Amino acid sequence: MTAITRPAPQPRATAWPTMARVVEHRALQYRRTFRASIFGSFVTPVLFLTAMGIGLGTYVDRAGGALGELGYLQFLAPGLLAASVMQTGSFEAMFPILGGLQWNRTFHAMYATPIRPRDIALGNLVWITIRLFMVGISFALVIAVFGAVRQPLALVPAVPVAALTGLAFAAPLAAFTATQRRPDAFSMIFRFGLTPLFLFSGTFFPVASLPEFLQPIAWISPLWHGVDLSRAILLGTVGDAPLLAVAHLVVLVTLVTVGTLAASRTVAARLERG
Repeated sequence: MTAITRPAPQPRATAWPTMARVVEHRALQYRRTFRASIFGSFVTPVLFLTAMGIGLGTYVDRAGGALGELGYLQFLAPGLLAASVMQTGSFEAMFPILGGLQWNRTFHAMYATPIRPRDIALGNLVWITIRLFMVGISFALVIAVFGAVRQPLALVPAVPVAALTGLAFAAPLAAFTATQRRPDAFSMIFRFGLTPLFLFSGTFFPVASLPEFLQPIAWISPLWHGVDLSRAILLGTVGDAPLLAVAHLVVLVTLVTVGTLAASRTVAARLERG
């Protein structure tokens, strides 16, 4: 009998060129749909800052004493910056990732080329990071126009912190999404996870205003770390508690690192299973 010979496996390419191909693919997809994101990037910040910062903020400022000499608009803007970027990162790590793995199987097509599974995962996270910076810069411009920051130059370090906050959510969620075949769990994540965090992680009011038994829950929230650090940067109070700022960074970087490693593993496992 003639033995059946299998073709030798195609060698995998090096990481950076193949990651760039994945990022390029996501960018080409976004070029066709970017108009739909304009509302979230520009209009939503304007609406939030107008309704909450100016509308509600006028009554808060009239009450006096709640935030000291700080206006409510100045208090709100940093929290909305981090929270809005977090929401973008969470969405980007769910439906587009599930689409590439399950619905249109684009990532399986990539896997059939010399692109490695790890590069598919990392390339998507790089693209998500780019999107987070796009949203963060857009929101920062709106904040500057509204005069909601004392030192406009403080927006320069605040945007990367907001992007890091969004990535701290996106990386673990991408790892989770790679294990799913249906989007059923996503609504639960938004309803019982992201929305409560958006409301109770210090975005709209100080965490100290919560009941004492709820405050530790807020403190362990990744969003609180991003909101508190962004607010300290924009208000110029980082120097008052430098160790706390370092702790915020350590928590966020740890979540990004662990989530990235997990996403690399789960995406690889999903692609190998087919």
